[in-house]
Amino acid sequence: MQKEVKLKWILIANLFTNIGMSFIWPLTSVYLHDRLGISLSIIGIVLFCNSFASVLGSLVAGVLFDRLNRYRLFMAGGIGAILPLSFLIFFHGWPAYPFLLVGLGFANGWNKTLLNSIGASLRSYDGRYVFNMIYFVNNLGMVMGTAMVGFIFNTSVALLFVIAAVLYVIYLVIAVRSFQPINQAHLPASTLVKEKITLAPKNKALIYSLYAALFFAWIMYQQWISNLSVYMTDNGLRLSQYSLLWTINGIVIILVQLFLVKFASLLKNIMFQIFGGLVMLALSFIFLIFAKNYGYYVLAMIVLSLGEATAFPAIPTVVSQLAPKKAQGRYLGLANSFISAGQAIGPLFGGLVIDHASYKALFIVAALTNLLLASAFLFIGKLTGPIEEEI
Repeated sequence: MQKEVKLKWILIANLFTNIGMSFIWPLTSVYLHDRLGISLSIIGIVLFCNSFASVLGSLVAGVLFDRLNRYRLFMAGGIGAILPLSFLIFFHGWPAYPFLLVGLGFANGWNKTLLNSIGASLRSYDGRYVFNMIYFVNNLGMVMGTAMVGFIFNTSVALLFVIAAVLYVIYLVIAVRSFQPINQAHLPASTLVKEKITLAPKNKALIYSLYAALFFAWIMYQQWISNLSVYMTDNGLRLSQYSLLWTINGIVIILVQLFLVKFASLLKNIMFQIFGGLVMLALSFIFLIFAKNYGYYVLAMIVLSLGEATAFPAIPTVVSQLAPKKAQGRYLGLANSFISAGQAIGPLFGGLVIDHASYKALFIVAALTNLLLASAFLFIGKLTGPIEEEI
């Protein structure tokens, strides 16, 4: 039997890559607008291109994961992230920054899909446990990175890229030393996936309904990231108060993930976990509709965090259970692509609704969308019963 990569190395690799990326995404808008004088509309296009590149990276990595030597794919992903970060140390002006950011987005989507796919391939752990741990570590990395990024950014922009590049070098070293079990270079070509993969119609319908849920839920979730800061400051609150909400978000997610890792088995049908998470996402926007002081925003963020911590890691878990074992890279890559597509479209969608209606109209649309998704999964959960893994 072929040896597996140890889960701890997958989690550590996720931790370093997420700390590295959390040095990049929070500063992009502020850096381009305040330091380089780029308009918000152009910044929106840059962020869209970055997310689109991440979609492509996820799709390509997912397909290749099932066909080529996985060890070499990890090497390519590590080098693919280190190169643009290394160039950014010296060339972080305009127009070099957006082009290098797009390259980094492709590498980020690539690496995220590979790490999720190799986690899904583990047979010594329950899939729900693996994805809960990955989600926990991802958010721990985000909290650690965002806690440091402001201080480092005020010291030196170049230093941010130096540290991020070093973190990806560590990721590459981990992959080289600890991912040897997936090195299939010595295996005959017949062991790699060449045959056509078929998927049961019921499983296919469920998987694509999960993709749709990821896409629309992330469009709405992006409103918290892209538009809520302006809404709060327009209502007399400070930007530091908005930043504090994301610290609360990280803490709540970490606590919820610790609970789910320990007691996930208590919920037999994971579809109801997705249902509950989507309901809480909807409630967070309902609280925003009636927000009158900072306490409402804190409460809304706590509810949002509970929702994302339960729904978002559960969806790739179900995808990995429904997908054929020999094609999990492809289907998990698609899942990451739908997430990235939602992240790309979210700010544009929110801006259009705000311009043609109002912030409250946006919150109502977001709440109703998540409630509709939740209702669909409540029906699906009753219809399917507990999810059975595809062979």
